[in-house]
Amino acid sequence: MSIAALHRVTLAGLVHEKRTLLDELQALGCLHLVPLRPSPREPERTPPEHAVEARKALRYLRDLPEKRRQVHEASDFDLAGTVRAVLDNQQRLRDASDRRDALRARLRELEPWGDFTLPPPEDLAGRKLWFYILPLRQARALDALELPWHIVHRDNRQIWLVVISEDEPPHDLLPVARAHTGALSLAEVARQLEGAELDIEEIQAERHALTRWIYLLASHLAQAEDEASLRHAESQTLEDEALCLVQGWVAERDLEAVRHFAEERRLALLSAPASDDDRPPTLLDNPPALAAGQDLVAFYQVPAYHAWDPSRVLFGSFTLFFAMILSDAGYALVLSGLLAAFWRRLGQGDLGRRLRLLAAALCSASLLWGVLIGSYFGVTPSPDSFAGRLQLFDLNDFNAMMRLSVAIGVLHLVLANLELARAARAPSARLGAIGWSTAMLGGFIAWLGSGSGPDWLSLAGQLLLGGGLATVFLFGSERPVVGLGSLFRRLLDGLAQLARLTQAFGDVLSYLRLFALGLASSSLALTFNDLARGVYQELPGLGLLFAILILLVGHVLNLLLCLMSGVVHGLRLNFIEFYNWGLSGEGYPFRPFKKTEPSS
Repeated sequence: MSIAALHRVTLAGLVHEKRTLLDELQALGCLHLVPLRPSPREPERTPPEHAVEARKALRYLRDLPEKRRQVHEASDFDLAGTVRAVLDNQQRLRDASDRRDALRARLRELEPWGDFTLPPPEDLAGRKLWFYILPLRQARALDALELPWHIVHRDNRQIWLVVISEDEPPHDLLPVARAHTGALSLAEVARQLEGAELDIEEIQAERHALTRWIYLLASHLAQAEDEASLRHAESQTLEDEALCLVQGWVAERDLEAVRHFAEERRLALLSAPASDDDRPPTLLDNPPALAAGQDLVAFYQVPAYHAWDPSRVLFGSFTLFFAMILSDAGYALVLSGLLAAFWRRLGQGDLGRRLRLLAAALCSASLLWGVLIGSYFGVTPSPDSFAGRLQLFDLNDFNAMMRLSVAIGVLHLVLANLELARAARAPSARLGAIGWSTAMLGGFIAWLGSGSGPDWLSLAGQLLLGGGLATVFLFGSERPVVGLGSLFRRLLDGLAQLARLTQAFGDVLSYLRLFALGLASSSLALTFNDLARGVYQELPGLGLLFAILILLVGHVLNLLLCLMSGVVHGLRLNFIEFYNWGLSGEGYPFRPFKKTEPSS
């Protein structure tokens, strides 16, 4: 079991030493505090001053890929002033970028009109210039135009037109609205655009220089967060005259460290393992190679402490499901290349290191499955080739692939029930889960033998199915039998459990999506290949370019769809079907009372 065993510990010390005690416990960082008195509010994990602004500033500076050398010691560091400088830089960059974008759009609008400056009003004898952009298909509207007009520019789609009039022309003068060129000339807009670009470069250089303060900003934030967490912990302790009590859960592996801590500080210590009546937090403990399974588990539901940890099963089953849905060795190689390119960047944090191991497992399994089914960007190799001899499965063999998908579903749900039986404390719950495992396995064997299989296989499956359902009926209830009434209600509970047979059937059939999505991925890749081949054959010369574009766009689109399907449906089969049979009850995560580590 990879759910760490916990002990409830209670520490007793002097009231006037309470803050020191809690501060040292926070530095120890292995205790999940249990409130001994109601707290007025949840702990504030943000510093009381400059909290939101400082986080915005940190996020803004960390977005830069390249940073300056960090300053680690600065006695005169001004947190508020640095935050103001960073946020002012952010606002000036936003304003300058908006101004640059507006000038770029203005420049594109003015280029067809040419570089001109509006003449003074007296030079036009009180008349004004009004500008229109008229679609070429509506050029006949100029025949009915009585005001003086002149075409400044035209292309194969539009006409840039100037109308001379003392007053603004009516709205229905032309079938289009009037264009607004503004008072600035094309040269002036280009000059201002260059100035905006220079301003952005200077602001970016200033932002780059400010990145040297990232570590100190994070350190001050961490200290303030620790202080807020410490104040909240003080509100959860129990005080009785001269004594204060601190209680919490600690992992069994850290119990010796807590005992040593209590001995050094002359504290009274009581410890006891979690009992069946306790509801402690859940601390998942897996080896680093499989730790990403914990992140998948926490994404949906943390198991209860007295349940079992599905992290390892989820890691393996999600990897298998993703590979079967992707169903292409070529796509797996592309994903492997992307993972290799971002491998070092993903390893900068604990979460990134765990997820890149999961990604490596996904790519490896997908490559292996793609080789076994003989699919390389939708192309099936010749049976005489080396790749062809490695092919063991055929996606177009519907019967075989359906049996494989159903077999995976049955084994997945049988494993869920067996793990539930192993973790169950009540004998009836244990026997009920074993009964469902037997019934599912028996139903699958009977189905295999009902076709061209031997008669003894079908008979063995029917016996297992009947025995499993009988076990579910007899032990599907924990109601004690103390008379005829309780016996009758227990039988009704057994019948209610048997009603889950239809659910079991539907859940097993849900695993057919592995074959269906894999076949869809392969078929779509093959379709894009055929389209590209057809275009290449029909259009000599230029058809090669179009064929390459079809292949690139088509396979990128198919790969994105496969990724989305692999993640969504790969997790769905675990979180819905598997969890429904394998886990009962929900827990809450173990959150150690510890200091925040600043990061640059």
